[in-house]
Amino acid sequence: MSKQMWGGRFKKKINRNFFRFQKSIGIDWKLAEYDIYHSIIHTVALQEANILTKKEAKKLTDGLTGIFKEVQRGEFKPNSDSEDIHTDIQNRMEEKVGELAQKLHTLRSRNDQVVFDQKWYCYKEGIYILSLLNVVLSSLNYLGNRYRDVYLPGYTHTQRAQIISFLDYTGAFFCMFERDFERLDNFVKKSSIYIGSGALAGSAIPKSAYSEGIKKFLKKVKPDIKIGKSKTVKNSLDNVASRDFVIEFLNILSILQMHLSRLAEDFILYSTKEFDFFDLPEEFCTGSSLMPHKKNPDFLELVRGSSGKIYGNLVSILTTMKGLPLTYNRDMQLDKEPLFSSTETIENELSVMCDFLKGIKVKRSQVGRALEDQELYATELVEFLVNKGVAFKAAHDKIGQLIRYSQDKNIKVKEMKNADLAGFHKELTAKAIKKVMTPEYAIASKKSLPKKKRTSSKKPKG
Repeated sequence: MSKQMWGGRFKKKINRNFFRFQKSIGIDWKLAEYDIYHSIIHTVALQEANILTKKEAKKLTDGLTGIFKEVQRGEFKPNSDSEDIHTDIQNRMEEKVGELAQKLHTLRSRNDQVVFDQKWYCYKEGIYILSLLNVVLSSLNYLGNRYRDVYLPGYTHTQRAQIISFLDYTGAFFCMFERDFERLDNFVKKSSIYIGSGALAGSAIPKSAYSEGIKKFLKKVKPDIKIGKSKTVKNSLDNVASRDFVIEFLNILSILQMHLSRLAEDFILYSTKEFDFFDLPEEFCTGSSLMPHKKNPDFLELVRGSSGKIYGNLVSILTTMKGLPLTYNRDMQLDKEPLFSSTETIENELSVMCDFLKGIKVKRSQVGRALEDQELYATELVEFLVNKGVAFKAAHDKIGQLIRYSQDKNIKVKEMKNADLAGFHKELTAKAIKKVMTPEYAIASKKSLPKKKRTSSKKPKG
C-alpha cells in the first residue's frame, strides 16, 4: 500500500480489503495527462500567491513536466498500490523532488482535480471521435457515389414499399452521422474547464493567481489540443457536485451508437441469402468452427451488440447522480469506468467502420430481380392517375384492385392487355404501365427531393 494523501486524524490503518475495494488507480490512471495539467496550473498559482518561491515552483513544474513526457511517450505505468491517479502522481513527485512535493497539494482538493481531469478527457476524446466521424461520413459518401446508378427496394414495416436510390439509402445514414457530428461538435465548442473549487467552498488562492496559472500553463506545456476555455471557477459547489458534462457526452455517444447499430442491422439483413443485396468485405467477417460454408457478419453483430453496454453506461451514471446531496460524494468515483468504456468502444467501432464501408459491394443482379416486384410501383400508378385528374381515393382503390387482380390471376400487371387494364381505368394502358413501372420513372417522379449532385467517388484515406 503506497503513501496516502490523507489520514492524520485516523488512529487505525485502513482495512486492506476496503482499500482494494475503494481504490481507483486501475481505472483513473488514464487521466494522468490531465491531472498533470491541473498540477502545473496549481503550482504557478501557488507561486503567484507567494506560497511557493520561484525556485520551488520551477522545481515542481520541471518534475511534473518529466512525468508528462513519460505519459506522452506511452511509458507511464501507474503504481497498482496507489489509491488513485492523484496520489500516484503526488508520490512520484516525492521521489523526484523530495519533501518539496509536500507543498504541491497546498490548498487544493482531489474533488477539484477530478472534475478538471474528466472535462479535459471528454474534450480531447470528443475531438478524436469527431475526426473518426469525419472519415465515416467520407466513406459513406464514397460508397453512395460508387453505386449512385443503383436502385433499391425501400421498406416500411420491413415490407417492400417503394423504389429508392442507393445514394438516398446511404444518404440516410450520412444524415444520422452528420447530426451526431454536429451534436458532438457543439459539445466540444461549449466545453469549459474550471479550476479553484477546493473541496467545495472555493480556494484561498486568489482568482488572479489561477488565471495566471492557466495562461502560463498553455504557454509552457503547449498541450496537443488546447481547449481555450480553461477558467477560474464560477460556482465551486456546482463544479465539484455535477457530472452533467459526462452525462451529456455519453448521451451523444448513445445516439451515435444507435445509428451505428441501425446501420449494422440493415447491412446484416441485406447480406443474408434471403435478400442478398450486399456482399460484405470478408476481412471483417468470420467463419464457423463447424460449418465450412459460413461467412458471418461478426463485426456488425458486435457493433449491434455493444448498444446494451453503451446505453447501460449512460443509465448507470444517471442513476448514480439522481439522488446525491450536494456536493461531492464518493459515489461519483464510479462514473469513470462507464465513461472510458463508452468512449473506447465508440472509437474502436468507428475506426473499423471507416474501412468496412469502403469494402461493401452491391449485388446488382440480385437487386435487379427484387426491383421486378410490381407492387413496388403501385404508388407511382396512383400518382399517374391523380395527374390525369382522378381523385386520390378513387385512384388508390383502383390500383389496389388492379394489384389484387394480378395476384389472383397470377399475371403481372406489365403483361396485361389494354382491354384488361381499361376495366380498372381508361387511362391505364400497356404503354402507360411500361412507362410508369420502372425505377427511373419512380425516382424521377419525386419532385420534393433535391436533385443529386455528383460528388467524388474516390476512395477516402484513413
